Amino acid sequence: MGAGKSTLGDEAARLSGRPFLDLDREIERRHAPVAELFERGEPEFRRVEEELAAEVLSSPEPAVIALGGGAVLSESTRAVLGRRAFSVWVDVDPAEAWERVRGSDRPLARDESTFRNLFAERQLLYDQVSSTRVRNVDDVLLAALEIEVARGRLSDLDMQGQIAVIADEHVLELHPLSFEPSEVHAVPRGEAAKTPSVLARLWADLELDRSGTIVGYGGGSTTDVAGLAAATYLRGVRWLAVPTTLLGQVDAAIGGKTAVDLAAGKNLVGAFHYPGGVVVDPDVLATLSEAQRREGMAEVVKAGLLAGRPLWELGEDEMIRGAAAFKAGVCLGDPFDEHRRAILNLGHTFAHALEAATGYEGMSHGSAVALGLLAALRLSGRSTEVVEEVLAPQPVAVDGDRAWAALQRDKKSQRGELRLVLLGEDGPLVAARPAAEVRAALNELIAD
Repeated sequence: MGAGKSTLGDEAARLSGRPFLDLDREIERRHAPVAELFERGEPEFRRVEEELAAEVLSSPEPAVIALGGGAVLSESTRAVLGRRAFSVWVDVDPAEAWERVRGSDRPLARDESTFRNLFAERQLLYDQVSSTRVRNVDDVLLAALEIEVARGRLSDLDMQGQIAVIADEHVLELHPLSFEPSEVHAVPRGEAAKTPSVLARLWADLELDRSGTIVGYGGGSTTDVAGLAAATYLRGVRWLAVPTTLLGQVDAAIGGKTAVDLAAGKNLVGAFHYPGGVVVDPDVLATLSEAQRREGMAEVVKAGLLAGRPLWELGEDEMIRGAAAFKAGVCLGDPFDEHRRAILNLGHTFAHALEAATGYEGMSHGSAVALGLLAALRLSGRSTEVVEEVLAPQPVAVDGDRAWAALQRDKKSQRGELRLVLLGEDGPLVAARPAAEVRAALNELIAD
């Protein structure tokens, strides 16, 4: 009690688009105030708590649930948590928690000595039922998709069992593995890795059985093809994403999208296959070029605009954590890209059109996204200052008609209007804009 579960749970629910349920509040709504139930005896309260916990934890609808501090005293509740939930322990200093609850009407917070004894007695149970400890909402969202952000993590990464590493050949030279995998398969750098021929080679060369794990080690293209190989080899094996670029760490390796390209376009063959974990070590970013870093910063700025947080102003570690946590939250609420996840396309409709107009040559994805963000902000009636200051995009020399044709293919028109991801007063939304306005915004991105 006093750890802040209700506050964190409510915020995690908002960011993941899931309903939030506070078990103590639900008990009071259905039965009586907690203090009144305790007056009838703690066993009566625990009985009601146990029954309601079993009900809400068995609901088929994904939700964020804040359990009372004593709920895990029930063996049956612990069992249901193990079967039905991903649980995190909101770690708080007992002195801080006591200051929050002292003087309240909580039945078990009458005196500090009793409070501290309860805290000590429950530690083993909390550790037993939880997957990890968290301090803030970013921790919660990252933990839910098993994303670990830690400097130096790659130097002590120790993996056992059958491990097949699919790695960017250049990354293997820059950052040698700290463990001995069963097999290593090098793939080309960048989009050259995302081809049916590379995927077919991996299928032919992999020797894992169904108990093995594939590790995708490199930038977003590497984790894309490694994830698709994992999704399809032996009808699916576990995989781990180890992104080594800023773009991969804040975006590409998160969310389970895996794919390869076809001649007709990018990412046309793929699958949703969430990694069993994402290991993010900011230390590896020291070897990135400025251009590679800018690729990732475009996604950081996009995430910050969507979240309403100036993530780009944070130190590197917190910036990465914040951007990755935001995307994790969106993916938790829409794991298979059926509705809300569309907001992650802010600026990308224009970016994809510009990339297509260049034939996917001579223009980086990050540069295209930066320009796309300019257009999206202008159509949203928002200032473009942050994009101009942080990303400094320059108009690109492409055929305007070709770019416009590509944009119309990307987002089909409805009654002469195009639907785009924009920023409204209350946050991101998908909105229609007349084709003439969209064409004018596109033209502003193209050099004379």
